[in-house]
Amino acid sequence: MRAARALVAALLLAACATTVDRSKDSAILQSQDEDAWALAASLVTEVGPRFAGSEGDARAVQWALATMTALGFQNVRAEPVSVPRWQRGAISVEVLKPGKRTLEAVALGGSLATRPEGVEGDVFPVASMEALEALPRGAAAGKIVFIQARMERTRDGSGYGKVAPMRRKGPAVAARKGARAVLIRSLGTDVNAHTGTTRYEADAPKIPAAALSGPDADVLEQLLAGGQRVRVRMKLEAVDAGMASSANVVGEIPGETDEIVLLGAHLDSWDITPGANDDAAGVGIVMAAAKRIAALGRKPHRTIRVVLFANEEFGIQGAKAYAAAHAAEAGRHALVMEADSGSGVPWKLNGGVAEADWPEVAQLAQALALEPGSNGKDGGTDVGEMRKLNAPEVIVVQDGSKYFDVHHTRADTVEALDRAGMVRATGVFARIAHQASERAAMFGRAPPSKE
Repeated sequence: MRAARALVAALLLAACATTVDRSKDSAILQSQDEDAWALAASLVTEVGPRFAGSEGDARAVQWALATMTALGFQNVRAEPVSVPRWQRGAISVEVLKPGKRTLEAVALGGSLATRPEGVEGDVFPVASMEALEALPRGAAAGKIVFIQARMERTRDGSGYGKVAPMRRKGPAVAARKGARAVLIRSLGTDVNAHTGTTRYEADAPKIPAAALSGPDADVLEQLLAGGQRVRVRMKLEAVDAGMASSANVVGEIPGETDEIVLLGAHLDSWDITPGANDDAAGVGIVMAAAKRIAALGRKPHRTIRVVLFANEEFGIQGAKAYAAAHAAEAGRHALVMEADSGSGVPWKLNGGVAEADWPEVAQLAQALALEPGSNGKDGGTDVGEMRKLNAPEVIVVQDGSKYFDVHHTRADTVEALDRAGMVRATGVFARIAHQASERAAMFGRAPPSKE
């Protein structure tokens, strides 16, 4: 952790040079420093992949504790969380007919393993989840279902939301139709194979599931387009290793009151990726935003609490544990915010605040040169557990045009980070958190989501 200590020492020197001059508040909050990028790069290079319950996960917790402490955060602690431990192994997907060809694929998180000899079957193509769900039971008996839907590149990430169900519930639905295994086109806008969680259901057999890279999904589609029989063998190793120990890491800039402005991100990543955009970027953004508020040189009115959640990727146990442990103080959460949208430039604010407070958020968006979105929106996955306890939320929408080029892939490295986007995002988070901390009254409780 020597590099981390050197990094935070440099950041502290910059913070200590700050004077307590309110006329400089805006300049400090909107600084052009690259602290967020430096923190994210430190996490990625010193820890690397940090999947729930793994050795990397444990190192990430220690990194976060050391870094928060060195940055001068108070009440730094690890709050224990139990997480599921799933371990992937080797995978191969091979076309047997009409001619042999190996396809690039990655197992979906939580997938059942195949038998050692693999699972073999004719490919049964379906265009979408809707088409799969419309099939009668048994329609794909003995087949390997291939869900072909393509993800659309969008600025707001909505393209992901449209196709995500085929990864999350596609295997369970296909199993009810009689399938022996499932292949999906990766949820991405590039050539990589993307992993991500699938969810088995009690009323469906568990079957192996994997995602194909974009180019190899194209190959399979082209073979099928000719109307010929396409047969595939899949071999997939995976182990369900029970439960393991992890932790949420919490640090604070103590305020004059016991009310809380929460800045959240998730500390974990998938096992195959360094997780720079997902979510080292968010970790860097929220820590750097809190540091800017501390650099104002005086106590905030409300406490700024940074929470780095455990296991967002494979079950949100960290978010659930935080909500359970802090349920008694849910009413003291003046605002919750989450950075889990990569490193792109912020361009819009949505809200999950009382309708009476939405005009203030819309005005703040305009002051930050952002588009005012709409209220009653769902936001961060982790802080969503606090939304269920009626905590108000402001949602920073970042440019997601390139995010799904690397999301859940080996390509999510430091080089994939948008440094300028992170500078801008840090300023936006810092400004909103500071306003939420200093305003006379807390934001009103959030209305039910309109989504």
